[in-house]
Amino acid sequence: MSDQDFQLYKKNPKTAYLADMVVQLDTDALSVREMAAKDPSMADLAAAELVDIEKQKTDLIEQMRSIIEAERAAERASEEADKFPNELILEVRAGAGGDEAALFAAELAAMYQGYATRQGWTFTKVSESQSDLGGYKEAAFEIHGQDAFRKLRFETGVHRIQRIPETEKSGRVHTSTASVAILPLRKKVKFQINPADLEIETSRAGGKGGQNVNKVETAVRIIHKPTGLDVRSTAERSQNANKEKALAILAAKLEQRQEEEEAKKFAAHRKEQIGTGDRSEKIRTYNILQDRVTDHRLKENWHNIERIFAGDIDDIITATRALAKN
Repeated sequence: MSDQDFQLYKKNPKTAYLADMVVQLDTDALSVREMAAKDPSMADLAAAELVDIEKQKTDLIEQMRSIIEAERAAERASEEADKFPNELILEVRAGAGGDEAALFAAELAAMYQGYATRQGWTFTKVSESQSDLGGYKEAAFEIHGQDAFRKLRFETGVHRIQRIPETEKSGRVHTSTASVAILPLRKKVKFQINPADLEIETSRAGGKGGQNVNKVETAVRIIHKPTGLDVRSTAERSQNANKEKALAILAAKLEQRQEEEEAKKFAAHRKEQIGTGDRSEKIRTYNILQDRVTDHRLKENWHNIERIFAGDIDDIITATRALAKN
């Protein structure tokens, strides 16, 4: 055992008492040697005593090593869990295409809900803004489940759909877009928010008339004044709960914004890249007439869009992860 390792054991609260016992055993061994030197007749007894002391030291050192290794393993697991948390916010937002884009955004949300159900995850609505035809101008959902962020993190970007809308009498194919953002909810928040930078508004949560949720101002909107980012939470029963949820989403958005800027800065130096994680990057096209889904990063196609919109996107998720080698 090196002196550096021993100093580590002495400083660690979990092993300090064991290190003190090792020091005491060294003191005992010195006393036994001094005794044997003064009285040669005690040599055999001293030798046996020294063997026993050495065995005790070996056992103590092994205990300390095990404790430190377990502690390091727990730290690595914690770092991994923070890098790939099991909680995330899924945002969908209608892009170009008016009502068609909003309907497409709702279909994407339903697709991810179907996928979450297949994975055994929970899928909870956080906030929504609906169009006149029942689509989503924008909506946010919270997903909880094993490996949720690890599996969905490459879904961020612009999704495009090509189809003939039901209202199109001439049979012309329309192209509409919706953006998706996957925001990990990490326990260790990297982005510190100054309360002075926040503007907080409250309102009555949306819902069917007569419900208590409409009679109390539980919905919360938070605006981050330096960036102009705003988030909403309406699903919780209390204003405080919605405020906490909105703050968590805001922190995730600010962190993602920072990561996007860094990714763009160093993108040219990355040997392997599936995308910057930027929600402005076009990643996938859903062509209804040709029953084909194309991922532009992978340059691969899948068929049976009805099945895919029902949440059967395992093959697509697996392919994107394989390209990213994680």
